[in-house]
Amino acid sequence: MNEEDLLGSKWNYIYSQTKTEPAQAADVLIENAHLLPETGTALDLACGLGGNAIFLAQQGLAVTAWDISSIAIEWVLAYAKREGLNINACQHNITRLSLPKCSYNIIAVSRFLDRTLSDAIIDALKPGGLLFYQTFTVEKIGRVGPTNPAFLLERNEILRLFSPLAVIFYRENSLCGNLQKGIRNEMQFIGQNID
Repeated sequence: MNEEDLLGSKWNYIYSQTKTEPAQAADVLIENAHLLPETGTALDLACGLGGNAIFLAQQGLAVTAWDISSIAIEWVLAYAKREGLNINACQHNITRLSLPKCSYNIIAVSRFLDRTLSDAIIDALKPGGLLFYQTFTVEKIGRVGPTNPAFLLERNEILRLFSPLAVIFYRENSLCGNLQKGIRNEMQFIGQNID
């Protein structure tokens, strides 16, 4: 079994153990929905159970959703069909070559990190397109999210990874102030392709 098959099997097992209701969209997307265009195309990258895809389709966008888990994709497709949502979901091992250039008004990424994709994600945005990104950071409270540093952002790292984009919104509370309040464990970023 190759690495892609092992990863797909891992996530198929995880999703086969989860409840069958939609995941919630990322907070950065929900709280900044006023920035979304009225029409256009969107990509939910590493969509899982489709929280971002469902939210974006409910806002009127034509959504593509990719994930390595066939179980997650089957669930998203069934939910989209049942609810009449414009979501084209497919099982996909996401690589730099799989992202078509200048194709999306919106790209949403949550709780997924592959640093090798940053340039391809930028290139996949149409002029004026927005990237909504929310994922785990190294500076986190407790054992929330992954422990492998390969899947955790260093402080301000997202700003370097997506430096060609204009920063529309950025929040990374880290371990400052009252640790019982505010968004902890994850950073939020919105960047715009101004080319």
